[in-house]
Amino acid sequence: MKKIVYTMPLVAMLISCDSRTYGEISDNIPVITKDVSYNVEIKPIVESRCMGCHSVGGPGSVLLLTNYEQTKNNIDNIIDRIQRPAGASGRMPPAAPLSQSQINFFTQWKAGGLVEN
Repeated sequence: MKKIVYTMPLVAMLISCDSRTYGEISDNIPVITKDVSYNVEIKPIVESRCMGCHSVGGPGSVLLLTNYEQTKNNIDNIIDRIQRPAGASGRMPPAAPLSQSQINFFTQWKAGGLVEN
């Protein structure tokens, strides 16, 4: 007696069982495939979105982010704050969140060793 093995339905079932949403698997959020540096990617974001408050005399001056060293030394706190969900206490920036691409720059910068140039 021959034994018949059916593999196609199992393969089809495994391929179709993806619980991620379209937004999670679509390419709406670009993946950063290059090295990220402070001067090229991070500094412009910090200058335009953070330094209004996080500079001397600003309402967030308790945490200065006016240069490379300050930003590098606070990267864990920055990533925590910018990744908090809408409405969460301490989310930064408070008025309008960073885009997912901008958040990705910060996480990739940390993963890449916090390069300055």
